[in-house]
Amino acid sequence: MSLPRIVLASASPRRVELMRQAGWDFEVDVSGAGESENHDAGPEALALENARRKWSAVADRRPADLVIAADTVVCREGIFYGKPRNLSHARKMLSELAGRSHRVVTGVVLGAGSGTPIEFAGVTEVTFHPLGFNDIEDYIASIDPLDKAGGYAAQGEGGRIISRFEGAISNVIGLPLERLSEILIELGHRPQTRQV
Repeated sequence: MSLPRIVLASASPRRVELMRQAGWDFEVDVSGAGESENHDAGPEALALENARRKWSAVADRRPADLVIAADTVVCREGIFYGKPRNLSHARKMLSELAGRSHRVVTGVVLGAGSGTPIEFAGVTEVTFHPLGFNDIEDYIASIDPLDKAGGYAAQGEGGRIISRFEGAISNVIGLPLERLSEILIELGHRPQTRQV
């Protein structure tokens, strides 16, 4: 019996890159689903709700495939930090997160549309360096903050504002790859050759 095709329901180039680096063979099918920005039950509930929406949109049209959907939420003291609306909003987010710790939660939903999906949430505690006005301006000029939860990136040069983190860095980038890979292997899939 052949295994279902793996489909990543995401427009995020970071999630695509993480999957490629881990050696997974997959297709991309962007869900186009809308996202909520708040949830009374907390960041895990919000991330999973958004991931469910993305999963359902793609799984409904591809019931034979193994669809993976994810959503990343940044939260500090009950305040959610989604994707900034504009550069001014990005500056505000970064100044509020500067020198403090926050949680990054990525909700993941995966499975074939014909069955009950598997759901889990990765959680990483992230602490920023203190950042002054010039630090934030330099940072915003070096990355595109508008397509990133919290207005920042954890990979490459983007990670320079992070002082420390507890948990998986892949989760902060947008996909808790270690746990996801374990589940895919449990389901019978095998990664191809990893990229270096």
